Amino acid sequence: MAVTGYAQKSFGWAATDTSGVLSPLHFSRRENGSDDVTIKILYCGVCHSDLHSVKNDWGFTKYPIVPGHEIVGLVTKTGCDVQKFKVGDRVGVGVIVGSCKTCDICQQDLENYCPKVIFTYNSRDQDGTRTYGGYSDIVVVDQHFVLHIPDNLSSDACAPLLCAGITVYSPMKYYGMAEPGKHLGVAGLGGLGHVAVKFGKAFGLKVTVISTSQKKESEAINKLGADSFLVSTDPAQLKAAMGTMDFIIDTIAAVHSLAPLLDLLKMNGKLVTVGLPDKPLELPIFPLVLGRKLVGGSDIGGMKETQEMLDFCGKHNINADIELIHIDYINTAFERLAKSEVRYRFVIDVANSLARN
Repeated sequence: MAVTGYAQKSFGWAATDTSGVLSPLHFSRRENGSDDVTIKILYCGVCHSDLHSVKNDWGFTKYPIVPGHEIVGLVTKTGCDVQKFKVGDRVGVGVIVGSCKTCDICQQDLENYCPKVIFTYNSRDQDGTRTYGGYSDIVVVDQHFVLHIPDNLSSDACAPLLCAGITVYSPMKYYGMAEPGKHLGVAGLGGLGHVAVKFGKAFGLKVTVISTSQKKESEAINKLGADSFLVSTDPAQLKAAMGTMDFIIDTIAAVHSLAPLLDLLKMNGKLVTVGLPDKPLELPIFPLVLGRKLVGGSDIGGMKETQEMLDFCGKHNINADIELIHIDYINTAFERLAKSEVRYRFVIDVANSLARN
């Protein structure tokens, strides 16, 4: 990629300090390099990681920060070496926009684990420019990190698949959770969890939702298609379900106990965590040793697998369940997200929102 510097004017909403409050910001993006595409952003999902990032919960935020890594838009410009896309294509951009492309990890199509991975926002691109996310009007991305959106997926409702979707799809495939007839527990029924339920049913699994809220039972079973529902604060229900699950995918973003989840697993069961609490979790060892159980983790997926996930969603007509908002609602949306008051993912109508500013 040639060093181009900043050349394209852009407009979005950014946080400028640890209050995490977003407000309008004019900034610049780089001009297209030979392998780049410029994308007019139509929609952008609101991820819990955005909330952590704007408040610097993880300690590495650089301000100003424009969040957003669940981007769907239209290609408006292509570099001279771009072969994968043409002007007018509907495309997606997820959590990463760059990697070294040459290391052993990248050669395995696992760019998300590359030591030189470049994130869609709060990062430095290879030409030295800052990366800003999808709460904005345009984005410039290397074609390798841009994705085709299947025709039958909705532009707004498919946006969360670019983070929430691949975050649960990748571990389900890697840890063997795609075997029909197995029993999957989904801990937490939020932005990630509700997609995990849909994937589990599409894979042919028996799916049990594990939640602290009895109020979510009807939605889990009648709307999302889960087979059963388990209230994790009910000792009697936990006892009755002990040793019944082959896998649990833990999507909970808050600090919580792993012990009850481990007890639900069969021998050789696997608990995979994909939520990102801001404090360490306590890991009890006896359940692991006595049941030959495994606790693992996973971080989104590489570009090949993310495209595979989108194609899978197209085949099975899987979209996220969303609440569509305008950008000027984002600070209220963050407050609601912190309280888990969303079913199940906010998505910003970027194109229509920013046209009003």
